[in-house]
Amino acid sequence: MITKGSIYLISKDFAQSVHFYQLLLDRDVTAQNLNRFAIFNIDGLCLSIMNGYFDSENPDKVTTKGKLYEEYDDCVRIAKMQNPGKVVINLTANDLRKEYDRMCALGIGSNLTEIRYINARNPYYYFSMKDPDDNTIEITGPYDEIGGEWE
Repeated sequence: MITKGSIYLISKDFAQSVHFYQLLLDRDVTAQNLNRFAIFNIDGLCLSIMNGYFDSENPDKVTTKGKLYEEYDDCVRIAKMQNPGKVVINLTANDLRKEYDRMCALGIGSNLTEIRYINARNPYYYFSMKDPDDNTIEITGPYDEIGGEWE
């Protein structure tokens, strides 16, 4: 039985990604291992940023044992890869309109969508954007259509 874990993103620019997620999540890093790994603990969800270049730039600070597998262990190659967008980081806000306005004011992320709606058995409001490594972020939460786009 798995009892703990973390979703982590291998980043091209560690400082930029950490800063982006500090603004997005409106919180400081919970824990950090040098400039290699930063952890954000979000009410039980652990989202982390890994510096894709740290190990290759600091071989004296990293010890490995066992066979290396390029597809998992070559973090420089992974950091440079084009992101196909198959993974979506879904976050929930208490007030979707307020969070959308906060993202607009911060000016972070790219390709910020409008607040959208879908109903596939359950109504769902959300907006999407991209982080510095082109990962898709979807933010959902309660939304009052009154005063919104669909009056």
